[in-house]
Amino acid sequence: MKRDRDEAEEGNEERNKRKMEIVWQTPAHPAQKQDYVFHNEAQFFGGNLTGKRHVRPYYFEFVSHVNKRWEGKTIVDLFAQEFRGRSRDYYVSAVKCGRIQVDGENIPVSYIVKRCQKISHFLHRHEPPVMAWDVEVLQNEPDVLTVCKPASVPVHPCGQYRKNTVLGILQAEYGLAPLYPIHRLDRLVSGLLIMAKNPAKADSFRQHIEAGLVQKQYVAKVVGVFLDAEQVVDANIDYNAREGRSTAEVGISNGDTTLKGKAACTKFTRISTNGIHSIVLCEPVTGRTHQIRVHLQCTGHPIANDMLYLSDDVVNRSTLGTTADRAAALSGGSPETSCESHKEEYKYCSEDFSIDPMCTHCPNLAPNGYDGHEEGLWLHCVRYTGPEWVYECPYPDWASLT
Repeated sequence: MKRDRDEAEEGNEERNKRKMEIVWQTPAHPAQKQDYVFHNEAQFFGGNLTGKRHVRPYYFEFVSHVNKRWEGKTIVDLFAQEFRGRSRDYYVSAVKCGRIQVDGENIPVSYIVKRCQKISHFLHRHEPPVMAWDVEVLQNEPDVLTVCKPASVPVHPCGQYRKNTVLGILQAEYGLAPLYPIHRLDRLVSGLLIMAKNPAKADSFRQHIEAGLVQKQYVAKVVGVFLDAEQVVDANIDYNAREGRSTAEVGISNGDTTLKGKAACTKFTRISTNGIHSIVLCEPVTGRTHQIRVHLQCTGHPIANDMLYLSDDVVNRSTLGTTADRAAALSGGSPETSCESHKEEYKYCSEDFSIDPMCTHCPNLAPNGYDGHEEGLWLHCVRYTGPEWVYECPYPDWASLT
């Protein structure tokens, strides 16, 4: 009987070990359809869908290499100073238990890093949620795929987003990979996204764009009654990468002043107005960061829900430790546009994911600071035209003024 009990206990121990095995993912692991969780999918708030597409938290190895600025720091100081999303105590614990390694080896908390060493951080990764709209395929040609990108979804892996991206969702839900986006669309912008299916086609598009042979058209919903005549804004754009915000510079450089920004030009034409808002066709001649948003601000008619450019009184993102648009919404948003005005209530369910005892985000599904409603910008890409090709996307619902 004792031997039977011992064998049973050994069997339970082995099963528990198997259950606790961690599979560490890397960027080479593709997104799968079962990776996604939809929360409050059918709820509406202020006339907009507030359902969210979440990613089940997963174990992931972040890899970086020691650069000149990091060299000579202790491993804990490096993480506490450069990656401020977690506390110093967390990093001490992570080093002690082997969740942070250098060149594949465990190291003490006092370890001083050297140039070019490989640093691995093994953690329980929670991606920010995005709006629960589908990524609608518009055209599926032998060499080209076009989709209608939903607002709030980044195009490709960046920052905290990896699976909750257009490329990740298309791979998981349609098996479409690899894909090569040929132009940018900011995360909060919706509309036409063109992707090549092979490097040769992507290079062909790139040559057209660099030669100035491609015309781009967007629509925006702006504040007030936009002038009926075409307006052309020719103002340099100076982008502050630290704060994630651009400013327009009007004038010319002379002996006393020097324009720091890059040359930028946008054409605007009013499509319709209801006396409160206007729908405006936007045709950027150049392609600077936030160009349309900043140039509309220059006209006195900013995008009606663009908290980053509706006011000059915005808290810097470096102060709040978040994105520029989220910082703007937190610092001065109206009840209709603030991302914190509609909190989501999530109650942990073991079927969604397993809690990691070291994770600073568990038992929440979203990472800390991403539990509120977020609205996409009223800026939508509708058409790209090049030599002997044109791709289009339907107008969004908000472009119809009633």
